Amino acid sequence: MNTSTLPRTAVLNREQISETSVTNKDLILQVKDLDIYYGEKRAVNTISMDIEKNSITALIGPSGCGKSTFLRSINRMNDLIPGAKAKGEILYEGLNILGDNIDVVALRKEIGMVFQKPNPFPKSIYENIAHALKFAGIKKKSELEVLVEESLTKAALWDEVKDRLHKSALSLSGGQQQRLCIARTIAMKPSLMLLDEPSSALDPISNAKVEELIVELKKEYSILIVTHNMGQASRISDKTAFFLSGDLIEFDATEKIFTNPSVKKTEEYISGRFG
Repeated sequence: MNTSTLPRTAVLNREQISETSVTNKDLILQVKDLDIYYGEKRAVNTISMDIEKNSITALIGPSGCGKSTFLRSINRMNDLIPGAKAKGEILYEGLNILGDNIDVVALRKEIGMVFQKPNPFPKSIYENIAHALKFAGIKKKSELEVLVEESLTKAALWDEVKDRLHKSALSLSGGQQQRLCIARTIAMKPSLMLLDEPSSALDPISNAKVEELIVELKKEYSILIVTHNMGQASRISDKTAFFLSGDLIEFDATEKIFTNPSVKKTEEYISGRFG
């Protein structure tokens, strides 16, 4: 299907890119000396990491370790929390997205987010996708229909809902609702998808479907996923970052993290000795 009619978000003003920034075309993100604060409390402690394009990066660690805080900083969701602030750089294709001159609304179209609990709009399945597209400027019915079908197909949901598109999205199962939310994110043509425990509230069968979907989406998108499920991280991710008390303890290929970690704390967490 031809989807070239969907306008690309104009968040990347290349004139804003620092002359000192080294842009690697194989990387979607470069995080440099990032600190995140809630008031005076520092929640993330001077972390640096590179995120490759078309890869799945898992963020693991016990509750309250800073992984979700870090994830939310990538599309500036922490801006909504009074007193939250970040220092350092998050370079998205070379542009520091923590700058004051960033169009945050536009940024969140390019860096989409799916939350732990499915949050479909109280509208029809069709309108859950079309509403976002209309807001982005797509008005023609034929274009909307093409993009809605494409998004639902990519989210592995089309065959299950194509005969009831105008039924309430709230009538779907939990797993279907989460895939609908993923479809809604896909519709905006993001470059990067942030998933915050997207299957933690789902039954095992629905969880497996979401995992299969995430692996398939890697062909077109870069993905960061927060998960407490060690099995999930080991099954679907290419790289894994282990967070503890706001520190990035270890970041490496997932196979190495789970079979031969370099840091003892990582081994203890992976083996279930704490957390």
